[in-house]
Amino acid sequence: MIEYVENKEIIARRIARFFASGDVVNLGIGLPTMVGNFVPEGVTVVLQSENGMMGLGPAPEKGKEDKDLTNAGGMPVTVLDGGCFFDSAVSFGIIRGGHVDFTVLGVLEVDQEGNLANYKIPGKMVPGMGGAMDLVAGSKKVIAATTHLEKSGSSKLKRRCVLPLTAAHEVDIVVTDVGYFTVKDGKFRLEEYFAPYTPEWIVEHTGADIVVAPGCKEFR
Repeated sequence: MIEYVENKEIIARRIARFFASGDVVNLGIGLPTMVGNFVPEGVTVVLQSENGMMGLGPAPEKGKEDKDLTNAGGMPVTVLDGGCFFDSAVSFGIIRGGHVDFTVLGVLEVDQEGNLANYKIPGKMVPGMGGAMDLVAGSKKVIAATTHLEKSGSSKLKRRCVLPLTAAHEVDIVVTDVGYFTVKDGKFRLEEYFAPYTPEWIVEHTGADIVVAPGCKEFR
């Protein structure tokens, strides 16, 4: 029997493989920020933060944080040589103008129509969806990053989202800690699975319609 264990690192590792040198990438707060640590050697991407930065580097060493240098989530960052700073109007001009190649967002729910919900938690006061609605509408590719199961055991991949939507029909790729999916023809298409999970296990433990791609293989 396969026991589910959360593994955020494998999500970040797989997402980092999608990028090519020169891609402009926006990483959302939380889990997506880990993706920057796993960009393959020889691949150079340009990380953008919607609060007005381009060319973000790795997280600063402990004790070397600059309180005036943070990403949109308030986390300390570094900026590489050649990086730049600009105001919010320019930042969202870049986003809304279609200049971001990939945006990676953490989600509370994502469904097989490509809808996502990532900002409202029942019983908690939240400020709203923020820049996510612009990022998913303006980016060329939208990747949803999430652990596969809730603590209750239910899947975060749904036939229809229950929570209020951040955006409709915008998600292209979903990566969880059991596999990589594309959203196609109103269904999730399993492209790769992550050991020890199998396609059969994934279908059984997902509350949505899944098609196993003919070339589906184990991610290595």
